[in-house]
Amino acid sequence: MKPLISFFSSSIGKKMVMGLTGLGLIGFIIAHLLGNLLIFCGPKALNTYAQSLKDLGGLLWVARAGLIGIFVLHIFSAISLSRANRAARPAKYKVKKSVVASVASKNMGVSGSFILLFVIGHLFHFTLGKIQPEFFNLVDPAGRFDVYKMVVHGFQEKIVTIPYVFALILLGAHLSHGISSFFQSLGINHPVYTPLIKKIGPILAIVITLGYLSIPVAVLSGILKV
Repeated sequence: MKPLISFFSSSIGKKMVMGLTGLGLIGFIIAHLLGNLLIFCGPKALNTYAQSLKDLGGLLWVARAGLIGIFVLHIFSAISLSRANRAARPAKYKVKKSVVASVASKNMGVSGSFILLFVIGHLFHFTLGKIQPEFFNLVDPAGRFDVYKMVVHGFQEKIVTIPYVFALILLGAHLSHGISSFFQSLGINHPVYTPLIKKIGPILAIVITLGYLSIPVAVLSGILKV
């Protein structure tokens, strides 16, 4: 047990934790997006999907708890590595590094913090019903929770849509650097496929961001309505 603890307390171990948790979070983000995009298939498709998740009962909360755990580990490892890097890095190297670093890479901590706040707000809104509670008890003709109407009504309000869009832009910036760096954290580097990974990262980040943004845009433009 002690060797394992020592390994994950080391710089290499923390990088592996950050890389693995990052990949896990990306997997969730993509799966969540695919589920959300069912809204374009109509109320029945989205509400059926939402009900299938609700029917998992306790397993759904176990999954949510596991996701939160992954999120916490990712944040903890990122903060720990950032502090260690700042402590070990000479001032001159710091200046030189900042010149060549991208805006996204230099602000990973800032974007990550805002994303965390967004996730908390998102849970209070769509999972716990503490934001816009008047839309949280809507029921469709089949007697299921009407997620479709809740989402449409929610994004019709600018107080909901503006923070959501802002958070998604930050998420895209975070992923554009993070997707590529996760592989580096896991020690996966090769002169042949590393350049390809660095290109795929920003492209995938853009696709994910546009996918999520398509929903509020469709609501505001009247494509999705109740």
